[in-house]
Amino acid sequence: MTLSPTIIGTLTPLPVVIPLLAAALCLVLGRKPRAQRAVTIAALVAVTAVSCVLLYLADRDGTTALQVGGWEAPMGITLVVDRLSALMLVVSSIVLLAVIVYAVGQGIRDGDANQPVSIFLPTYLALTAGVSNAFLAGDLFNLYVGFEVLLVASFVLLTLGASAERVRAGVSYVMVSVVSSMIFLAGIAATYAATGTLNFAQLALRFDDIPQGTRLAIFSILLVAFGIKAAVFPLSAWLPDSYPTAPAPVTAVFAGLLTKVGVYAIMRTHTLLFPDGAMDNVLLVAGLLTMVIGIFGAIAQSEIKRLLSFTLVSHIGYMIFGVALSTKAGLSGSVYYVAHHILVQTTLFLVVGLIERQAGSSSLRRLGGLAAASPLLAVLFLVPALNLGGIPPFSGFIGKVALLQAGADKASSLAWILVAGGTVTSLLTLYVVARVWTKAFWRARADAPEGGVSDDSPTALLDNASDVDFDSRVDPGRMPVGMLVPTIGLVAVGLSLTVFAGPFIGISDRAAEDLRDRNVYITAVLGTVEDPVTYADGRDASEEGGR
Repeated sequence: MTLSPTIIGTLTPLPVVIPLLAAALCLVLGRKPRAQRAVTIAALVAVTAVSCVLLYLADRDGTTALQVGGWEAPMGITLVVDRLSALMLVVSSIVLLAVIVYAVGQGIRDGDANQPVSIFLPTYLALTAGVSNAFLAGDLFNLYVGFEVLLVASFVLLTLGASAERVRAGVSYVMVSVVSSMIFLAGIAATYAATGTLNFAQLALRFDDIPQGTRLAIFSILLVAFGIKAAVFPLSAWLPDSYPTAPAPVTAVFAGLLTKVGVYAIMRTHTLLFPDGAMDNVLLVAGLLTMVIGIFGAIAQSEIKRLLSFTLVSHIGYMIFGVALSTKAGLSGSVYYVAHHILVQTTLFLVVGLIERQAGSSSLRRLGGLAAASPLLAVLFLVPALNLGGIPPFSGFIGKVALLQAGADKASSLAWILVAGGTVTSLLTLYVVARVWTKAFWRARADAPEGGVSDDSPTALLDNASDVDFDSRVDPGRMPVGMLVPTIGLVAVGLSLTVFAGPFIGISDRAAEDLRDRNVYITAVLGTVEDPVTYADGRDASEEGGR
């Protein structure tokens, strides 16, 4: 037990340092793709292992802060490991590892023309470092740095191959991201001008002494910046046009992970810096509109990638719903749902990559007969699709029930409207994934409007006789093991959230307790805390989850 702070202090910077060092080594090994692949996978395996140890220690011993370079807070850079940040590190590292194995398997089997290894792997590792830094950041500026590192890397990954469509989508993504970053910088400037610090723990103390109007203005600026990154309506229009054009592995990690970094930032700042609930109603309305408008957009799509991009936007609304409730139950449900959605959404995009490879398209107007042609591919889609739709006993059902129950416990008029909206959204999500199943997997390819098949056999899905470039396609053969194994692995990890729902919910409950009692965070960083925090409903933080 006495060695635990030392161990955590040693391990805390590694999720950032390891991928950065590996990225540098990959650049040195630019002419040796096999060595680059080995270095990348080894680095991400190490990050995953370190993250799991950090989660175990954080759950056992509580929140720990590392003062980088020995500078005492708030003067230096602070990295903080609590249950929330450690859980996010574990889930993100698992996803990042699975996606890179998938990408390497795809490149070995089909070639790397659209994702040159010498560029792709170092950039991917830089993205990993940015994501990890954002989760560990103990101050606003370091959080900004984490965002910028992952955004710069994402610019490169999004435009790999340099096709006109990808560059066009990349320009849109870059413009939105630059605007978001400028707004974030404005929020940082306003925060420092009002408080004289950017350290989260010290900000939590100093915000109590500044006028309510100033606090609301700063929170509004930060919410807009994070809302763009998280794709919260009405700041989400950029996402469905940007993600589907990228290569399948890039789309998978973008859709599954990057928006959740924005959700994490909202969760962290809302609970730590602005716990008075002044913007909760605004967040509840935003969550409702994000859920409903996102799923209506999904219903209108016939291309699976765009359809899943809209469901991604829609389900961000559930996470915002839980945060806006400002209760332990709401936060716990939101934490669990974030972990669930990262895994399920990433898995579905990887499966769509397999569909594109095997069938030559991801358009519902061209697909059919996939269940007969590849029962394994059908199962790989069906399990995460039902999970996304919230069918019991999957983790999607558990997370949604937790959030809806938290809304019912809140019992305000707006919370009840969110409960109704969440229920309708869940049913419509099930309708959307069922439509994909019936059109792409269940019906015959000959019945598709643009199927153009000439044979009723199961392999007819490969006899592409439509106008795009199907005639010139080479039979893709069997699905590569290197792409199948990580996809199956992510399906299994997603199912583990159901099989081991009790322990996972226990972790999310304890993470919510830490978020509700911000004195835990302040004490870990500064070593002291002043007056206990009082929430908008008049309760002291120590009444719920205090230590």
